[in-house]
Amino acid sequence: MSADFSELRVKMVDGQVRTTDVTSAPLLDAMLVIPREMFVGAAQRDLAYIDEDIRIAAGADGARYLMEASPLAKLIQLAEINPTDSALDVGCGTGYASAILSRLARSVVALESDSALAETARSTLSSLGCGNVTVVQGALPQGHAAQAPYDVILVGGSVAEVPVTLPPTR
Repeated sequence: MSADFSELRVKMVDGQVRTTDVTSAPLLDAMLVIPREMFVGAAQRDLAYIDEDIRIAAGADGARYLMEASPLAKLIQLAEINPTDSALDVGCGTGYASAILSRLARSVVALESDSALAETARSTLSSLGCGNVTVVQGALPQGHAAQAPYDVILVGGSVAEVPVTLPPTR
């Protein structure tokens, strides 16, 4: 299959994201611009816009996924990110949410514990010109206190409870 990714991106935003009451124009614009297919493996690119989580790695701590677009968009919209905000993306994976955040916030720290995922995120974000994103490798429950406080902390995935060791927000 040879996909027209720009067309699939529009269909994802119109059919999956807007239908779940995501109305933030800057967020919708970011999702229309950021090429989601760049954040999955080459063999998965044709699946980049499906309405489900996409497995991006299978590590010792369990499988990692690129979050489904609609819940990700809802979380980001609920954060009410301003252009002057600094954001921490905990568990950035391959960097898709960080790329979206880069269009909404002043600066983004993308934290990833898996070295291969961190390198993929670093490379992809750089190739897309996301110059306001810094990818750092480290333990996810501790966050990245070196650049705290943050205005927004996005935890990219499900957790039983929010770690109390995350850095402070403003």
